[in-house]
Amino acid sequence: MSAIQNIFRGYFTEYLDTYRPTYQQTKAAENIIYCKTKELGQHTYDCDGCGHSVVRYHSCRNRHCPTCQGVTKEVWIDKRNKDVLNAPYFHVVFTMPKQLHRIIYHNQRLLYDLMYKAVAETLTELAADKKYLGAQIGFFSVLHTWGQNLYYHPHIHTVVLAGGLTKDNKWRKMSKKFFIPVKVLSKKFRGKYLYYLKEYYKQNRLIFLNDTQHYNDANEFRKLVNECYSLDWYSYTKKTFQGPLAVMKYLGRYTHRIAISNQRIKSVDVANSTVTLGVKDYKNNNQKTTVTMESLEFIRRFLMHVLPKGFVKIRHYGILANRNRKTKLSLCRKLTRSPHYESKFEGLNTTEVLSILLGKDMTQCPACKKAHLKKRQEDSS
Repeated sequence: MSAIQNIFRGYFTEYLDTYRPTYQQTKAAENIIYCKTKELGQHTYDCDGCGHSVVRYHSCRNRHCPTCQGVTKEVWIDKRNKDVLNAPYFHVVFTMPKQLHRIIYHNQRLLYDLMYKAVAETLTELAADKKYLGAQIGFFSVLHTWGQNLYYHPHIHTVVLAGGLTKDNKWRKMSKKFFIPVKVLSKKFRGKYLYYLKEYYKQNRLIFLNDTQHYNDANEFRKLVNECYSLDWYSYTKKTFQGPLAVMKYLGRYTHRIAISNQRIKSVDVANSTVTLGVKDYKNNNQKTTVTMESLEFIRRFLMHVLPKGFVKIRHYGILANRNRKTKLSLCRKLTRSPHYESKFEGLNTTEVLSILLGKDMTQCPACKKAHLKKRQEDSS
């Protein structure tokens, strides 16, 4: 049983005495609690040689569960590897000012979608400008909502193909530096986001709760927007990859990451009902340190990052968009002489994928080490 699962099993009932989580938050919590336990069901496997039996409990497969992302991540990377071009890629991060955090949290689906929209329009329009590149680029974006200490910190990680397809279907590459200055990028993103935010306000699409209710007053909302216009929105870029296939390996750390992994739980103090996390202190040159909080506070912060039902977290744009994959992306692969990638996992089931990842046959009987495990007939549904 994992550390995070233990925390939820030990304290979630008590948490419900104080807090009122949403349906999606409750569902995520319950999935974590019951993941790989008899409550979610099981399959029994019998050795076809010695008759030894093994019971394997079902995973919850919730995307917020810390134990259910490994295989999903590796299969995603394997599928996307065939789309990687032999060209530079850059990692770009777009952050939101703290003045908007509460409003975004209370309007998650609408304003998370707006983050993606503002990023996509910013990159697409600037890349098409001949001043910067003059071509259609490809990129994909991933939303993260947390900081190291699990506080709410919504931001977008975007991986940008630093080259693109011109209108006459020629490949245009760029220099070693990212083709759009960070200040230009940040200013454009800020303008896009705030423009649409004002439009949503006019259309009465925003909800203001608790300490944001005063923004129902148009003058107060105008003051907020003006303050946000006056801020420098923090964004940064970095080239992160050595060779085409290193792109996706690097990105797997971001695409399927959840708010916190089990590895970052340093200790759980049952006597004092506290949890200690390992964190990086960004203000002190990324020095490693720890943060201790009450168990109920850990659960509260963890559940803040549960996404709305059906929310699409990884979104592709430009020549990497699904509608362009067979046409423009295929052309770009030829123009950049990108290597062909043979899938490792296509057509394999979870057990077969695990066998490759772990380097051992997961169907081999643990007792006799010779024969193989087969699912019982009554468990084959």
